[in-house]
Amino acid sequence: MTSDYASYIASLPKILASASTLFRSADGRLLLVEPNYRDDGTWTLPGGTIESDADETPREGARRETAEEIGLDLAPGALLAVDWVRGGGRRPPLVTHLYDGGVLDDGQLAAIRLQEEELDSWKLVRVEELERYLHPDTASRIRHGLAALEAGTGPVELVDGNPAEQAAPTS
Repeated sequence: MTSDYASYIASLPKILASASTLFRSADGRLLLVEPNYRDDGTWTLPGGTIESDADETPREGARRETAEEIGLDLAPGALLAVDWVRGGGRRPPLVTHLYDGGVLDDGQLAAIRLQEEELDSWKLVRVEELERYLHPDTASRIRHGLAALEAGTGPVELVDGNPAEQAAPTS
């Protein structure tokens, strides 16, 4: 790599990338995890940062994070949503990928083992309860992902949890 090219790459804008997996129970509840590193009390889905510096893809990141966080090594299903989450000056923007994890059976639910360094607990919640546990953008992302799954339309493009075509432009 020439130094000019390396300088050019170093000068480009940066984004963060994450991937999560949406698991459901047979009765339609969703699996959420309670992180111990957040001070706002919100829960999340199994998932986390994509290790792009190690050439990890979003799908690989979702699988690795799920295995690390809840002890289930399951290949993610269909991509449900891609969400561009603006940083608002607090951090670089984040592009997050939401994958279908499918329906977990009783044996798989019983096999969940939490990564205690990051998580305090897990639970199954009804879709109607999402806003009680999640950041509003995350709840919206899940709702749009579930709608795409039900409609069989493929992934939905989101900005801050809402359809991209409805996103307010930045100034």
